[in-house]
Amino acid sequence: MTSPRVWRYRGVVSALVSVFLVVVPAGFAAEAAAYPNPGRVTGDISVHDPAVVKTSSGTYLLVHTGDNLAIKTSTDRIAFRNAGTVFPGGAPWTMTYTGGSRNLWAPDISYRNGRYYLYYSASTFGSNRSAIFLATSTTGASGTWADQGLVIETRTSDNYNAIDPNLVVDAQGRWWLSFGSFWSGIKMISLDPATGKRSGSALYSIAGRNGGAIEAPYIVRRGSYYYQYVSFDLCCRGASSTYRVMVGRSTSVTGPYVDRNGVAMTSGGGTEILSGHGSIHGPGHQAVFSDVDADVLVYHYYADNGAARLGINLIAYDAAGWPYVY
Repeated sequence: MTSPRVWRYRGVVSALVSVFLVVVPAGFAAEAAAYPNPGRVTGDISVHDPAVVKTSSGTYLLVHTGDNLAIKTSTDRIAFRNAGTVFPGGAPWTMTYTGGSRNLWAPDISYRNGRYYLYYSASTFGSNRSAIFLATSTTGASGTWADQGLVIETRTSDNYNAIDPNLVVDAQGRWWLSFGSFWSGIKMISLDPATGKRSGSALYSIAGRNGGAIEAPYIVRRGSYYYQYVSFDLCCRGASSTYRVMVGRSTSVTGPYVDRNGVAMTSGGGTEILSGHGSIHGPGHQAVFSDVDADVLVYHYYADNGAARLGINLIAYDAAGWPYVY
């Protein structure tokens, strides 16, 4: 696998840039501090809202937004190939929410208890008449997924939106689902680990921008902190997209999450770790997983021609425990 050498090279470059910033005039800082480009990926890399899990065999299974949810696989985290769809026969149970479209959104994939768990969204653009469903599979392959039904839905009378799910398991083994987009922000509910479905009626607010553009939560536990990654600003406008990746952290899975400056994420806080630069437009809808070389940030961005592309970078942590991308 050649990618570790590529990533290490980037790490050296990032370190040299940091030194450079100390000695150059302030006017050069913005250019020198530019975010790294995505790592090298090849093959079938047309992707929107990617989520990745590494399988027990060492391969990578990627699922993303698309008709009936698209699947890609890779043996080395560089070369990706199309591998069918989650529901090759369609998902008619979702069409109440999609207006008849086969396009399903923002899957979240993980491996728990000997099965792959896939949470996914059904909605239409700009609406909060939405739903999150769960499917499971023992292999993750196309056509092997069994739908387990509705997890949570929202109606137009609700002040939040049931899309962009992410499963997190806390230090005590409890299951939680974060989700949300615009409206009153990012929410969290408790799940029953036996079923993967909602448990109880509690609804937690864990991030928001007073109705502004925030979505795509992804929470990971590292050490004594839970890190909540979200996307600020606007997706889905091709090269005009302004998506950017923000992060905050908490010692409790349900919050409060704060950014590096101590601003609560429920009050619009968030520390930026990746945004558009050069020909990389609107990077966001991020997911994070751990690999042998580092934690890995997976996201989509838009090329100059407006096409959505797969982005992969590694994550490191500074002396205060805050993540940065290289």
